[in-house]
Amino acid sequence: MIGLVGGVGCGKSHLARLLCAKHAVEIVEGDIAGHQVLTERAVKHRLREAFGEGVFTSEGEVNRSQIGRLVFGSGPQQQAARKKLEDIVHPRISEILARQVALARSRPDVEAVILDAAILLEAGWRNICDVVVFIDAPFEIRLERVAKTRGWSREQLRLREESQLPLERKRREADHVVDNSADEQVALSQLESVYSRIVRPAQS
Repeated sequence: MIGLVGGVGCGKSHLARLLCAKHAVEIVEGDIAGHQVLTERAVKHRLREAFGEGVFTSEGEVNRSQIGRLVFGSGPQQQAARKKLEDIVHPRISEILARQVALARSRPDVEAVILDAAILLEAGWRNICDVVVFIDAPFEIRLERVAKTRGWSREQLRLREESQLPLERKRREADHVVDNSADEQVALSQLESVYSRIVRPAQS
């Protein structure tokens, strides 16, 4: 299994989809699992105990924007709130991802699984990956991307990044680096090279 990491807006999800379009790859997305657990009754109950009614909408759903305001940033209050959130949601996300990975690996038509999860290293999911690839892109390019696709400001991107491991540590812990600063086809070719190294030995 290939784990993808990188800065916010580095394009790892886009590259994963491009690889999937050309090869027998199954993508397991951490963000989808993260959204799913926030709909579960038991998780909602624990979030209500930890953060109060203020993180819920009038319909009783989790207000992700409000939680984001509590947990994103490097201050002690944000760090404490983020730790509470992680203690609640990470175990359930891990269960979901493990189940999805096992299902994908059981399929004879799937040659490799890609784990696309922003907090792959932070959540301790590296040990379920055969290799980890760091998708590299400069801050200004990533800012341009998230401003266009998500409407984020420079400050919003900065706060998100401060809530994750430093990029240099992610790079150090990765087995390979893919440059996605310019031509996506060049980046895809680099990712395909990693993919081939994993799949071909397994097929020989």
